Amino acid sequence: MPAAADATPLALVCGGGSFPMAVADSALRDGRPVVLFAIRGFADPDSVQRYDHEWIHLGAVEKLISLLRRRGCHDIVIVGNVLRPHWWQIRLDLMTIRLLPRILAAMRGGDDHMLSRLAEFVEEQGFALMGAHEVAPDLLVPAGVLGSVQPRPADLEDARIGLDVVRTLGPFDVGQGVVVARRHVQAVEAAEGTDWMLERCALLRQRGRVKLPDRAGVLVKAPKPGQDRRVDLPSIGRLTVEMAAKAGLAGIAVEPGGVMAVGMAEMVREADRLGLFIYGIAE
Repeated sequence: MPAAADATPLALVCGGGSFPMAVADSALRDGRPVVLFAIRGFADPDSVQRYDHEWIHLGAVEKLISLLRRRGCHDIVIVGNVLRPHWWQIRLDLMTIRLLPRILAAMRGGDDHMLSRLAEFVEEQGFALMGAHEVAPDLLVPAGVLGSVQPRPADLEDARIGLDVVRTLGPFDVGQGVVVARRHVQAVEAAEGTDWMLERCALLRQRGRVKLPDRAGVLVKAPKPGQDRRVDLPSIGRLTVEMAAKAGLAGIAVEPGGVMAVGMAEMVREADRLGLFIYGIAE
């Protein structure tokens, strides 16, 4: 996304992980000023210090809105991990307390329901919620084979089955990842996330519950149909590759343009080293 030199600052409301910094760096390369609104207890202090930033507590909605307006921000990206917080990490201000009935109603459902309610609230306050992929399109995984390892015909068949599973389960707000091996669905990502799903796959093989040769099966990741891509776009990285290898898989297939990757070159080098393919599977 081209950015004018006098563009208003982009607000990154960020939790943990490396994605917030990768998105910030991409926006800065495009000439867009960035302010990180880092959530205490989740965002990495050493990484945050490299950028213009403000610290906020989880739950301090009124303070966040005040800081956004004072900093002249209009466009907001929400990115990074916020794991289940401890009670002392949450600081409810008056606005948040008034919003509690609405927050609790938003939580009665899956991630898509909750995140779409979040997007509505952001826009009601006069801000524009943007997706990380809109400000950092260079982080999107492209179509085709990314490294030197090519998928076999059986791998491509597993990948297409995996895409069908993700899209079929999408209306039920089930996760964005699935593992398919020899045309059998080995695991579906739910609340545990991709890393724990892959750990479960590795354990199934180690205990003989799943009998497959090494390098059989594919991790497939794609957005759910109808998902608001401004929030919670699926992602992969070097750790995903390492855990897929530990689970005995042949590779990773993703929807091109629908999955993001931090450190893509490093991730591809690691996949080549371990003998796994990474494939943006076109229709």
